[in-house]
Amino acid sequence: MILLSGLIFILLGKPGRCLEEDRDFIFDGDVRHFAVSTNTVYVATDEKLYQLNHDLTLVQSLTQRGILKGGKGADDQRFYRVSERDEWNATFSVNVLLPFDDNGTLITCGVTDNGCGYCELLDLSDISKVLYSEHILVVPVKRSSASVTFLVDVKRSSPETYYILSALQQNKSTTTGCSLHSEAVYLYNTNNKQTGGIFSYNSDSSTPLFRTKGVAEFVDGFQISSIIYLFSNVPQDAESSKVRLIWLEVKTNKVQTMRSLRGASLHISDSGDKDSRLLASSVVPGGPPVLWSGVFSVDGGQTNTELVMFDISPDLTLRTDEDPDFCNAVSCDNRNFKPKTLKPKKVLLRQNYMTSVLAVRHKSWMVFFVGTGDGQLIKLAVDNNYHTTCPRVLYRASDDRKVFPKIHLDKVDHKHVYVAFQNQMKRVPVSKCSTYKTLQECWSAQDPHCVWCGSNSCTFEDECPDSDWLSIPDDYQQKMVSYDVVKDGTEQITLNIQTHVTVGQKATSNFACQISASSNEFCSRGGPPPQFPQCTCILSNSALPAEGLAVTVKIRLGTNQWSEQLKLMKCSDIRGPPTSVLCQQCIDVGCVWSQNGCSWATAGVKNYSVCQMVESGMNFSKPEISSITPSVVSFYGRNHAVLSGHNLSDVTRVRIQADMDCTPRESPVWNNTGVSLTFHIPSTDSKGVVKVCVLLPDGSCHGNSKITYRSLPACTAITPNSSWISGHRKIQVTGSLLEFVEGVIHSHTLQEVRLPQNRNSQVDPQACTNLTYDIPAAENTQEVFTSTVSLKVANATVDCPTNITYYPDPKFTSFTSTKVGGTVRITIQKKADKLELSKAELSVCGIQEGKSHECFVESKSKSNETDSFICVINSTLDNNFQKLEITYGDKTVPLTLTKSTSHMFLPMLIVLLLIPCIIVAVVIIYRSQQKKLTTKMNRRMENLEMDIRNDIRQGFVDLQTEKADLMENVGAIPFLDYKHFASRIFFPESEALLTSCIKDIGQDTVKVQLDECCQALSRLIQDQVFLTSMVHALEEQKTFTIKDKCALASLLTIALHSNLSYLTEVMEVLLKALMQQRSNAQPKLLLRRTESTVEKLLTNWMSICLYGFLRESVGQHLFLMVSALTQQIAKGPVDCVTEKALYTLSEDWLLWQAQDFSSLKLKVLFAVGSDGEVSEPLEVDALDCDTVEQVKEKILSTFKAKFGFPYNTSVRDVRIEFEKDQSFVPLEEVDASSEVIGEVTMLNTLKHYEVSDGAMIKVLSKKTHPPLSPQGSLKDDENFSGKYFHLIDPDVEENQRKNQEKKKFKVKEVYLTKLLSTKVAVHSFVENLFRSIWGMPQGRAPHAVKYFFDFLDTQADNMKITDPDVMHIWKTNSLPLRFWVNILKNPQFVFDMEKAPHLDGCLSVIAQAFMDSFSLSETQLGKNAPTNKLLYAKDIPKYKQEVKAYYKQIREQPPITSREFKIFLQEESKKHENEFNEPAALRELFKFIQRYFTEITEKLNQNGAPSELTEQLHHVKSLFDGLKSCSWS
Repeated sequence: MILLSGLIFILLGKPGRCLEEDRDFIFDGDVRHFAVSTNTVYVATDEKLYQLNHDLTLVQSLTQRGILKGGKGADDQRFYRVSERDEWNATFSVNVLLPFDDNGTLITCGVTDNGCGYCELLDLSDISKVLYSEHILVVPVKRSSASVTFLVDVKRSSPETYYILSALQQNKSTTTGCSLHSEAVYLYNTNNKQTGGIFSYNSDSSTPLFRTKGVAEFVDGFQISSIIYLFSNVPQDAESSKVRLIWLEVKTNKVQTMRSLRGASLHISDSGDKDSRLLASSVVPGGPPVLWSGVFSVDGGQTNTELVMFDISPDLTLRTDEDPDFCNAVSCDNRNFKPKTLKPKKVLLRQNYMTSVLAVRHKSWMVFFVGTGDGQLIKLAVDNNYHTTCPRVLYRASDDRKVFPKIHLDKVDHKHVYVAFQNQMKRVPVSKCSTYKTLQECWSAQDPHCVWCGSNSCTFEDECPDSDWLSIPDDYQQKMVSYDVVKDGTEQITLNIQTHVTVGQKATSNFACQISASSNEFCSRGGPPPQFPQCTCILSNSALPAEGLAVTVKIRLGTNQWSEQLKLMKCSDIRGPPTSVLCQQCIDVGCVWSQNGCSWATAGVKNYSVCQMVESGMNFSKPEISSITPSVVSFYGRNHAVLSGHNLSDVTRVRIQADMDCTPRESPVWNNTGVSLTFHIPSTDSKGVVKVCVLLPDGSCHGNSKITYRSLPACTAITPNSSWISGHRKIQVTGSLLEFVEGVIHSHTLQEVRLPQNRNSQVDPQACTNLTYDIPAAENTQEVFTSTVSLKVANATVDCPTNITYYPDPKFTSFTSTKVGGTVRITIQKKADKLELSKAELSVCGIQEGKSHECFVESKSKSNETDSFICVINSTLDNNFQKLEITYGDKTVPLTLTKSTSHMFLPMLIVLLLIPCIIVAVVIIYRSQQKKLTTKMNRRMENLEMDIRNDIRQGFVDLQTEKADLMENVGAIPFLDYKHFASRIFFPESEALLTSCIKDIGQDTVKVQLDECCQALSRLIQDQVFLTSMVHALEEQKTFTIKDKCALASLLTIALHSNLSYLTEVMEVLLKALMQQRSNAQPKLLLRRTESTVEKLLTNWMSICLYGFLRESVGQHLFLMVSALTQQIAKGPVDCVTEKALYTLSEDWLLWQAQDFSSLKLKVLFAVGSDGEVSEPLEVDALDCDTVEQVKEKILSTFKAKFGFPYNTSVRDVRIEFEKDQSFVPLEEVDASSEVIGEVTMLNTLKHYEVSDGAMIKVLSKKTHPPLSPQGSLKDDENFSGKYFHLIDPDVEENQRKNQEKKKFKVKEVYLTKLLSTKVAVHSFVENLFRSIWGMPQGRAPHAVKYFFDFLDTQADNMKITDPDVMHIWKTNSLPLRFWVNILKNPQFVFDMEKAPHLDGCLSVIAQAFMDSFSLSETQLGKNAPTNKLLYAKDIPKYKQEVKAYYKQIREQPPITSREFKIFLQEESKKHENEFNEPAALRELFKFIQRYFTEITEKLNQNGAPSELTEQLHHVKSLFDGLKSCSWS
């Protein structure tokens, strides 16, 4: 079963994951044409034809190289294909690719190098098989000619009625030796059974005529039913053209088909469209009517383009052959007919550089895939009312690669489209469903392909089981839930809520709305019931508060649940000067805007468009925009753009909107002087031109400027690719669009190299392709290393492919000077290196008599070990230069003339005479230093003694002044629900079983129907004889481990959870057997460990029965105790690496090595959005010794305590900055300034960054504000504790420290008082917790405790056990030890929280004290006793008396009857029914039965079980075996 489930997961799950990945194929040569058959893609390049599978894996390729043989004339030459290795003199350039599925052939036509036509019929499944070839011209000679070729079917019955329609641009200037045709449109045969044979265009009676008046450019063509559609651009005059549509009716022969010619003109505007041209088109599947989309150029070029939709249904009432541009005659001149004009249904999209379009239908939506000239694939959905959704970019190339004019759909899965570029084919998913993680995101994407599945994922409909899904409706809606507030004449207020979704069949059967507000009863009970898709609420109170009323609407559809927050207000209270902002506020709360005021709504859809017409009632000067610098940016945006103009003082934001944007983006402004302001240009998903206007406080937007988004800059080369370590070498980056680069970043330094602000490509054209900067220096190293280079573009980076290598600085060794005429010629010697230092990078000056003379470097020469530079000083002085100053980068080094050794004799003599004097001086200094060292050591010992005294005194003071000032108000307690609590008890170590046996959220209310196998097994285990025999049989097997016993017990608990009474009976039977087994040996050891199935069963049973008591009586005290411990630990330092803390209860976790620390109060600001806004400051307590990670955790913990809910970003995705000198400095765990001791790095603390009390800290999200150098969590490193340290110094030599500051000597025993002070702080919480456990609310113990203790008493009487100690131990082992200790040590079983290691140490001490309270033995404690025993030594005797009284009260309590306890168990079962996956538990149980089937059968026979039981067991096995066999089949 596991293997089968895995296979199903692989088969179903893998395509879903792969769907989001683009597949591509790179070709040898540029793509000329490509076509798609059922499951194959055919691509023709300059020299090859490729056959690819539908997933773009290569099947085979066919070379198009060959040899032309034959006569001297071009018509006499014949093309013969050769292999790729043979010599060749010609290529077959394919211009037509037609997959002919009906007869299994691929028709390829084109021209050879001699300008003559050539066609081949290839096998559709194997293109290497050439079925037929002929030298015939079917397509134009020139590839640039605008022509169209496709298959048409005359009778639509058999392959013999198919023709190849070829519409050709007539290029009269073409000269070739081969025959040319004069018609514009031809119908060629596709097989030899047709009249004239294959590729013949003649008809039975005559040659079909179809000619054009001018040179028509054919763009597209296709056949729908019996109508052929042809689209072309026809010139009107020398500079303009018009777009023409031709209809042809398919007739029984070619001549009649050509004579059915009718035409129309397509006008995209009323101005005549003199400059409009059709670039690409696609027909919308379905109809009638015949809807068609075309990409039009509105200015005659390629830049300004529009996607327009037309109804091109043929008008067969028009007379045939009456068209001004096309005819069936020898000449089309002097034809003055006026064609029919077609107007567009809708302009769907305005976007620059559109090149291609593909239209498909999905459900009721039309979906368009649009390719652009700058490398984008855009998806646009349109409903039946021609309303467009927000376009989405499915693919975006980083450079400006043009998309091929044709886009095709994958015919296998219909979930991908094929997009071709210059030499590349990409298979792009039609949707990015899986990137949407919530129901709201999935719906808001407005993607018809995506549905939100009940399994909590956004996916395709066919991947969602059980039809339990919801998606967008059939028509466009702005919001998933809309509402209006209606007030009738009786002053009754009605809230109408409309859901705008389409749902699967299963989801409609379970529709519900729950509407609530702060008032007790919000909706009156007389309202109509919910009826999908609408809910109605008649307000019980007709008056709304003036400040408005917050309403929560919870909606359920199938297993999908979500909630909406609404704001209701009295419509007449929304008043003020009429502005668009006030209008939107009115409509947002369910009212309507009319006559410049807000009023109660009437039934209908919200109409926000009226707000755009509102004239502001506020008085502002109208701003004007004169320029934006820069106005051309990459799609990463630009920081610190400058907008100039007039009357800008009142501007609050800059609005940026493209035709592709559903909602405009707005950027805040600063440095507003009235005539200029600064703002950020945000990043975008798409390239193109966007409109820019400036916003005023009344919501109105003024100005009409533009910003152009282009591709990213590209870095292709770096010269030179090396530098000297001192840096500042001139480096040149070569690439494209480098004017968008704001800085250069090197990996070896966090410092960014800023580029000049005035660098602009409009001033310097080279700025587009070249960039020069000074490379930064490499600090603190003299070794050779490599640094990666990246370009900073806005808030992102672009990597360069070339690295830069740092070498030591050049070493100049000597120089010589020579007088040559009126100049001095100097030769400089340099040690050979790999820097490739050029003469232009050197600046040399000769120093003579204190004056500097420039030396002009003329040449450079190289040898094996020396480089030589020759420079010339234009001077009439002599050549007596003793010194040179050589400058490279920003470093100047002196070079002195080398002197002879004879000059060194006198200095050496002086040195020899000084040596005896130096020895005497050293002896004197040594004795003096020894005396100073003795004095220093005495002083240090006195300081050490003083430090220890102070530490002891401080510990005493802390102990005496410690107050339990811990916060008791911890807000809402995050209890886990029952099933997650129980699952953690049942399967503490088995994540797989936990996941399979627990239902997902939303499935709890659905009862799972058991299949036949599970029903049979469920009936079988309901037999007590079988179940007890099975348990005993399994436990007798040596291979049946303790882990297996625990799993068996938990699986039985889940399988029998709906019948707790029976489970209790089974447990009692098994317990009695266990007691009999151990009664003769050691009865006191009973239930002490979990070594049998029944002992684990008892743990589970106690957890089920005591869950209510835990929630109601103990849970609050447990959470307060844990919170108090957490707060007390946070008062002192915690070592981030070892997790040890100064304030703890466990000596093992005591941080006694910590140095002095001080408390800080930080003012924390939270970044709101991505544009720099921040929240009000939040005060957070921290310590100066806290690491950056600890500070983040304290900030988020304080945020949750303050506001009652967690911050929306996890610690891992948060980064913080510290305000220093009016700028924010990022705080990192480790950076270049971190202290390093040996090979271990100290984590940075607030003290390291010199953060003072009251400092300002800003919190940002790494997703919204990505750092320049992203740094993951250091704790992810497997060797984290070996590489880093915090408060406990590493064990290294003292001289390896970078920071030699003196640290205090510490003694562990001095800090043991911290254990006691921590105990004092949390003592009241611990006592309250203990007493809530052994307390007796209303004088009665929980039912399960009383029942089980009575059961133990009864068994003791039956077994003649009279020792009261045995009874005490049994009860202690079954309740405190088996249940309560588990809860005390693992609060994460009860609450939604994480348990830190130092907290676990404290909880272990408390749990030990708890168990000592139940012990009967008296422990004698001395000075060597462990501290965890000593800590609660004085409290244990008092607790023991309370425990004895607790046991006595239970014993004296009136017994609970069997009927009462059975009712209690039935109620517990009913409370939590359907929360567990019973079938999964039964299947896991059967695995044990199957493994030990023989042993179980033998045990049943030994116990004398009825034969029906054995037969029933074999029946269950056969059912499961049959299910397995069926599944494999």
